[in-house]
Amino acid sequence: MRDLPLVECCTPIAGPALSPEEASELERLFKALADRHRLQILNCLLQTDGESVCVCEFQPLLGIKQPTVSHHLKQLVDAGLLEREKRGTYAYYRLKPGTLERIGGLLAEPAVAV
Repeated sequence: MRDLPLVECCTPIAGPALSPEEASELERLFKALADRHRLQILNCLLQTDGESVCVCEFQPLLGIKQPTVSHHLKQLVDAGLLEREKRGTYAYYRLKPGTLERIGGLLAEPAVAV
């Protein structure tokens, strides 16, 4: 029996562009964004021009109970999207600087060499 020559069908793909740590960070970010209430919170904060918003203002906006609002805000803080500031008994939230650029960079198409 004769040996047939090997034929490659495709060009091998390059190694993963993301490190495991980067992939884990992106997973956390996308999980935080994958909820309608959290998207509404982000949208609300985008309208404030960097001003902080009291936690009490999100409950009527979202139509959910305060503990649930706090849960959603914590998810966004943990994902690195929001900053929290305590003022007396209330917590105020604002977008972390660079949040939009970070999200935009993740969704941008890679540059193509010409």
